Amino acid sequence: MFNLPPFPSTFRLKNLVTITARGFELKVNPHSAQADHATREWFKSFAIYNESKKLAFLERGRFDVFAAFSFPDADLEHLETCLAFFFWAFATDDLSDEGDFQAKPEAVREGIVISNRILYDPGAPRPDHPYSAMLHDLLRRIRATASPGASSRFARAFEQWSSSQIEQSHNRSIDRIPPVGEFILMRRATIGAAMVEAMVEYSLDIDLPDYVFEDPTVIAMSEATSDIMTWPNDLCSFNKEQADGDLQNLVCCIMAEHRVGLQDAIDVLTRMLDDRVGQYIKLKLQLPSFGPEVDAELARYHKALEHFVQGTVLWYYRSPRYFRDAPSLGHKEILITLYRPTIAEPPSQFSEDLYLIRPARL
Repeated sequence: MFNLPPFPSTFRLKNLVTITARGFELKVNPHSAQADHATREWFKSFAIYNESKKLAFLERGRFDVFAAFSFPDADLEHLETCLAFFFWAFATDDLSDEGDFQAKPEAVREGIVISNRILYDPGAPRPDHPYSAMLHDLLRRIRATASPGASSRFARAFEQWSSSQIEQSHNRSIDRIPPVGEFILMRRATIGAAMVEAMVEYSLDIDLPDYVFEDPTVIAMSEATSDIMTWPNDLCSFNKEQADGDLQNLVCCIMAEHRVGLQDAIDVLTRMLDDRVGQYIKLKLQLPSFGPEVDAELARYHKALEHFVQGTVLWYYRSPRYFRDAPSLGHKEILITLYRPTIAEPPSQFSEDLYLIRPARL
């Protein structure tokens, strides 16, 4: 047995936006206010929260800012759908991350079964289950203009994301922290990276042949962008998650595997992020040619995906989901004070073989 070191009262976090900026450009959509008004009304029509919690979800998320940063070139109609995607995805994700299903894999599975019934059937009736009903509306909007390939990729990505939610819920239920390599693979799925890529295609009605996505360099670039949007999430959400007693976070995996304290784990992951940005830049130079027309469409896709990644990293700092007070990005690093736990804490040990973990805090 190995005792996880107690968390200190503070830790330092470098400005991740400047790290990712050397490979990813930021741009802002001018239609966000209009899209937010219409999509909020759509979201409020579903009975998933009481009124006070629904308002808190919308205000705390700042999803309008997220959409503006992440889909800067989408027109108003497509931006509304992209914002609806965020509302649905985060509301659904919160069920397993912090809601009633946090450590109940069977409950997560039951909701997914309902959603799977409509995934490949455009004529399926709208389900009564509110989360599935939101997905039903989302699928209808996507199918209206997306290429068949993008629509299929979204459906397959949902299945992958769903399976990862069950796996993550199971890990929570037995307090298991996976090894770093295993967690990185699972994390690409739990953050919904493949669904994001399909939404990027939809946002600009990009039409790429399926064989492009089977190219090894394109696959490697996809894995890199997935990590570059995900690892900052684990760094920025660590404080909130540790307070909630949720240690399904790459920072915790590094602490366990490397047997280091919190600050060292934060620094290790930050260096990993910097290296990953460099790898993406090199991969981009190695892209093969698929012919002038496909190359032009692929360049448009990658530029839109880069916008999404950089917009996402900036949004982490701007959303009260992760920081109760938006930190200044005018400094190289910020000092973060750990939030007090919001739930009762279990014992502070984990099994060395399976990384079965119980958090210890000061």
